[in-house]
Amino acid sequence: MKSLKHWSELTAINIITALAGVFLIGSPWLFAFSGEQTAMWSAGLTGVLAIMIALAGFIELREWEGWASLALGLWAAVAPWALGFTAVTAAMACHLGVGLTVAALAALELWMIHNKPGSLA
Repeated sequence: MKSLKHWSELTAINIITALAGVFLIGSPWLFAFSGEQTAMWSAGLTGVLAIMIALAGFIELREWEGWASLALGLWAAVAPWALGFTAVTAAMACHLGVGLTVAALAALELWMIHNKPGSLA
């Protein structure tokens, strides 16, 4: 049987991940890099995917969601280099910050899934 506290901890992780996605979507306008098409599209697409993965975790907590969030977070962190917008400091900082946050939360979620009573794996 799944622990209610364990479930609420994992739900909190998904809420923070979804909020990070919302932040990333809005970051081109908040930090004035909406004119940089690659950075803007990367922020929007990555943010939407983070929200969708988090919503999947709300519906039913599964291990794949943690792995998908981890991969997406790592992608967001390296996107400025992979897509060539490191010169846009605000975009780079937003992607790196959100990416590392999402990856760390996903790693925590995966650890909790495998190391807490009532494993969801």
